[in-house]
Amino acid sequence: MSDIPSELKFLKSHEWARIEDGKATVGISEHAQELLGDIVYVELPNVGDEVTVGEACAVVESVKAASDIYAPMSGTVFAINEALADKPETVNDDAFGDGWLFTIEVSDAEQANDLLSADEYASEIED
Repeated sequence: MSDIPSELKFLKSHEWARIEDGKATVGISEHAQELLGDIVYVELPNVGDEVTVGEACAVVESVKAASDIYAPMSGTVFAINEALADKPETVNDDAFGDGWLFTIEVSDAEQANDLLSADEYASEIED
């Protein structure tokens, strides 16, 4: 497994958030994409959709299974990774980079305090 970027925050369900300037860019972890296998389709929320922390707001489908993606923070979807429509396998190739899913304009920055640090997440997936 690759190194987990230290600046990211995580949900136990394997979503990550890169929080900058009142926005949270969201993806799934390297560990999650390895468990899913080859990703063949990504269903993303629409720009302008309201998402609520802990609620399903996207779906990633692989050759093995479909998996709900949960919002790590509440807010309004600000951007989606449109490149994934044609190349969903980008999530497999670069889960912490070009394989990002969507960006939320965060409504409550304090929710970041409830997310796992990179070290906490690493401990979680070692169990």
